[in-house]
Amino acid sequence: MAVLAVLIPPLMLGVILMLGRYEDFVLPPAPPEADPSEARLGSLGR
Repeated sequence: MAVLAVLIPPLMLGVILMLGRYEDFVLPPAPPEADPSEARLGSLGR
């Protein structure tokens, strides 16, 4: 039982990290967002 108590948390962490990597491979990349500094300026900066 003590062995399970020691092994389960690192295994769970490994599963969570692997799921995050899997999500990066499966989902398409997010579209690039505009620079927030340009959005605040609006037409004044041009």
